[in-house]
Amino acid sequence: MSALVAAIVMLGMLVVVPAGLRLIDGPQPRGLRLLGRLWPLLAVPGAVALWLPRGPAATTLATLYALATLVLALHAPLRLAVTSSLAPSEVAVLTALVTPSVAGLALVAERAGYELLGFDLGILALTVPHFHFAGFAAALVAGLVCRTSEGPPARFAALSVPLGTLLVLLGYFVDDWAELAGAMVLTAGMWAVALLTWRDVRPGAPDPVTRTLLALSSAVLVVTMLLALSWALGEATGLPHPSLTWMAATHGLANALGFALCSVLAWHRLRATATPKETASWPV
Repeated sequence: MSALVAAIVMLGMLVVVPAGLRLIDGPQPRGLRLLGRLWPLLAVPGAVALWLPRGPAATTLATLYALATLVLALHAPLRLAVTSSLAPSEVAVLTALVTPSVAGLALVAERAGYELLGFDLGILALTVPHFHFAGFAAALVAGLVCRTSEGPPARFAALSVPLGTLLVLLGYFVDDWAELAGAMVLTAGMWAVALLTWRDVRPGAPDPVTRTLLALSSAVLVVTMLLALSWALGEATGLPHPSLTWMAATHGLANALGFALCSVLAWHRLRATATPKETASWPV
């Protein structure tokens, strides 16, 4: 695992996931808030594993982190039992709770040097950041945007981001054309999130810093998802396209810093200034 990918994954593990979990409100299974508070501590073994050579020590530490992601994933059916809701915003939140477990499983296999389901170690290494950011962060933000904006475009965003993430995962097992289809759906959803954030959420932000964070997260998505489409199209057709190394340095880094981190920070600032009535109306 390259130093750049490891640094991006650490940001997801130690900052984006715990900050995102603290944004989940509403009826929920007991213990989710506690898990969010403990997450930075639970993520430390996984973060350390990123920097160790492949082998037993790195695999053991990665397994500890993977167990934490599985505990988080178990909160999805528990939350569903409490809410009994499959509204688009809830589907997005349930997706956010589950996707880190895919990253955790990929991390264990990659640190063990095991080509899980035939995937080479490079693909497994990139699966880890993908399901922290395109999985957890994107789905969570889509859910937040859906409730704030409302209307068909918002529901489309909240549903297409989880669907696109699932289709990309399934594309790993089918072929490059299936992965391209997933990338197209995910891109459409992420662009919808960007548009709604810019049009509906940003103007209502109470201060310039929050508006800037929301604007930056929206603008970044336009560029990064174009890169994702170009890579998937090249893989399917054989046309020239960016290498995985270049994608990590551009698409991956920009999504981590420009979209995920800026979005989570902005939504925390929005929550801090929201009235109790506004906060109560948010389902996540």
